[in-house]
Amino acid sequence: MPEYLAPGVYVEETSFRARSIEGVSTTTTAFVGPTRYGPIDLEPDIITSLVEFERIYGDRQQLDFTDAGTMNNYMWHAVRAFFEEGGKRLYVARVFRPFESGGEAGPGEQEKVGYAKKSIPGDSGNGNIVIEARFPGEAGNMLVRITVRLGQNVLGRKEVRDQNGELETNLDGTLKTQPTVSNLVDGDVVWISDQTSPISSPPGSGSLYIATSSYDPLTKEVLWEFSNNDSPSVEVGLDDLNVGATPDTGDQIRTVTLTVTAVLSDGSTLVWDRLSPTPKHVRDGVADSLETKFEAEPSSLGAARALPIVVTLGSDLTDGLSVLQAIIDSDPNGDLETNLNNLKSSEAARSVDVLLEGGNDGQRPLASDYEGKAKESEKGKSGLKALEDIEDISIVAAPGSTHRYNDESYKLQANTIVNLLLSHAARMKYRIAVLDSGDDQTIADVRAMRAKIDSTYGALYYPWVKLLDPVTQQEIMVPPSGHVAGIYARNDINRAVYKAPANEVVNLAIGFEKLLNKAQQEVLNPEGINCFRFFEGRGFRLWGARTVSSDPEWKYVNLRRYFCYLGRSIDRGTQWAVFEPNGEALWRNVRETIQDFLFNEWVSGALLGDDPKKAYFVKCDRSTMTQNDLDNGRLICLIGVAVVKPAEFVIFRIGQWTADRKV
Repeated sequence: MPEYLAPGVYVEETSFRARSIEGVSTTTTAFVGPTRYGPIDLEPDIITSLVEFERIYGDRQQLDFTDAGTMNNYMWHAVRAFFEEGGKRLYVARVFRPFESGGEAGPGEQEKVGYAKKSIPGDSGNGNIVIEARFPGEAGNMLVRITVRLGQNVLGRKEVRDQNGELETNLDGTLKTQPTVSNLVDGDVVWISDQTSPISSPPGSGSLYIATSSYDPLTKEVLWEFSNNDSPSVEVGLDDLNVGATPDTGDQIRTVTLTVTAVLSDGSTLVWDRLSPTPKHVRDGVADSLETKFEAEPSSLGAARALPIVVTLGSDLTDGLSVLQAIIDSDPNGDLETNLNNLKSSEAARSVDVLLEGGNDGQRPLASDYEGKAKESEKGKSGLKALEDIEDISIVAAPGSTHRYNDESYKLQANTIVNLLLSHAARMKYRIAVLDSGDDQTIADVRAMRAKIDSTYGALYYPWVKLLDPVTQQEIMVPPSGHVAGIYARNDINRAVYKAPANEVVNLAIGFEKLLNKAQQEVLNPEGINCFRFFEGRGFRLWGARTVSSDPEWKYVNLRRYFCYLGRSIDRGTQWAVFEPNGEALWRNVRETIQDFLFNEWVSGALLGDDPKKAYFVKCDRSTMTQNDLDNGRLICLIGVAVVKPAEFVIFRIGQWTADRKV
């Protein structure tokens, strides 16, 4: 309570209303599976478009597994379908299984199998620069271009002042000046040359130097010296330089920086400029060196996801000149250093192209890869375990995991992945798993697959969707989970989560793997197998909304999803009640908070009944708690809701009627 110790007027804020509960999002989706590129052990970040997915996880090209051969990029197709159907927010957990390299691997080599890399100027060594793809995958075989750039001339003159701050003059009365430099930092690599012809000064004119500064306490001036690694080393001071009367005369000092361009597998480019070749270089308090920019452990997760390469310097490359020399030596034409002396030389003439090699897509992931690993000493979670720490996910799927389901050598893996999705959704409580049937399955096959599972947290969809592959320009079949997750999101946005996500058009579809008729669906629907159907004049539609549960109370997808919505909304909206005094005032406040939330749900049409009392009840008093509950710090609130169920069977009974009969 506030203290009132001194006489006076006290104005305080108070609340006269119950706290409100805000409904949570039900459209955020997570996909787990193999991709062409991208992180495998970093915390997944939210993706809001297909372009964003491609920038992090690679392009649409097919995957080439060393054990299973070429396979369509089902993850890309699922992401594309999700956003085309109306999805807005997506998380992706990439799984990757490196192939057995064979032979004896050195320490840490097994973890790096599948990573593309290249060493310049030659084989990896203490005097080399190793450029490596940050993530495994064939898409890591990218082109990296390093361009050497020369900045503006930083050499000039400044007026000389005496100890009293007065301007000094020469004997002829002109103002005394001295050479000075601007925008230069300790450790900068600079290019010094004479702008006149023929070159007369300074010593080693047209060469690369390292800039070093020192402070003179007597003159209170910053002194600059420039040295290179020649034997014997050449040192140049500012007094050795000639500052011309005009900007295009005399000597010049230009800062040398690097521009790195990564040309990704889809042809797009990423560019980073103004990088210093000097290791650990800092400008304006920010590390801007080539090594620091592309270090193995970036300072933020955002940088770790966005930077596609890792640059490692050999132990002999201790300064900017040695780093720059390694880049110059890697030029196959051997004229990069010569071109630096020509300010009019093209960008290509001052560039070195490095093609990373050795990246591959590994083996086809198994159930253990989809399950993922918990956090280890130096790596994060992977697979489904990486999704456990993200609270706002409501839908989870593994597109492509059931491809070649009928192959006996893989069926056990596919069934295990399905069970892992269901157990993950049940464990996380507020999620539903969208399950794919296998490709090329008959009705008997999909019924046999369905017979092995029973869960209120999953829904199975059949058959696969036919669409035009933008890669091969051929018709292909893709798993339905990407389309279904997008339809869930579109249904929730346009209608509401309590409306069954069915009788919805399937965008992008040009057909289905199998065209089902009503008689065939009459076999599948009672077993909880949701079908895609074609209707003349109405197009390709999703025509089912049942879970894979044997419990009739949880028969429908919208019921499970709506209770997930209610539970999570109440969970998040009542966190304030924890550690409050467990008495009548708290119970009343909790009741009012939940009743206000459910009243809004009833008004929106989510609950049955022409009166709120028929639609829901909330009890939180001594009738729901014993003294033992109170002694153990438990507050128990009992909530009942009458949820609207879908009109799955619309029946019109028509009979003959005579005009003179009364009703």
